Amino acid sequence: MIAEAGADPELIPAGVGHTEAVRERSSILAALTGALSDESLTRIVVVAGPQLPDAFCAAVVGRIMLAERLDLDIALVLPHATPASKVYGLPTGAAAAALAVEGAAAELPLIRDDMAIVLLGQARQRGVDGPFDGESYVDSELLIRGKAKAVVIEPTTTMPGVRARLDKRFRAKWHLGRAAQTGAPALIVERDGITAPRPTKRSTFYRHQHNWKLVRP
Repeated sequence: MIAEAGADPELIPAGVGHTEAVRERSSILAALTGALSDESLTRIVVVAGPQLPDAFCAAVVGRIMLAERLDLDIALVLPHATPASKVYGLPTGAAAAALAVEGAAAELPLIRDDMAIVLLGQARQRGVDGPFDGESYVDSELLIRGKAKAVVIEPTTTMPGVRARLDKRFRAKWHLGRAAQTGAPALIVERDGITAPRPTKRSTFYRHQHNWKLVRP
């Protein structure tokens, strides 16, 4: 089990050994290295702290993906409701800790982007200082050509795996696909509450070639 530094100790299942980590690549990699080398391991529990819990869980799942250990059951213990808990119908707090030990896992589409960063809750592709001017597609379907405030992207629990819509005052229609792609002279990408440090010209979120196994009610 891996617990984020600062996580509520009461959310760490009793009798389960754990390693602490912070939301940084080197820290998560160090915490996971020993566990992922154990071929007898069947489940890993991720206990998130109170600040941006979806981002911490996504970082851990991303390292598991890159280590090619998506055969593992993955249980997420989120301290409070988040976009990911809503997407996947997960309990939070003490109920999540109990489910992590006792629940069964289901195979679901795993969503990542072109930077190999996993998305668990919600992402936004937006302009640097105001609307962006570009093109956005869900698979081959044109979502927007021209100016838009932002594109909102979420995973889905069923195929094809991704849904996207325009960020409007009155909620726009969701479009389903395997991938959501936006291109513009300058885009800022937000993933699970984390804003990328620099603009990009293109951003794509898509279904990974392998599913992941999430412990769900």
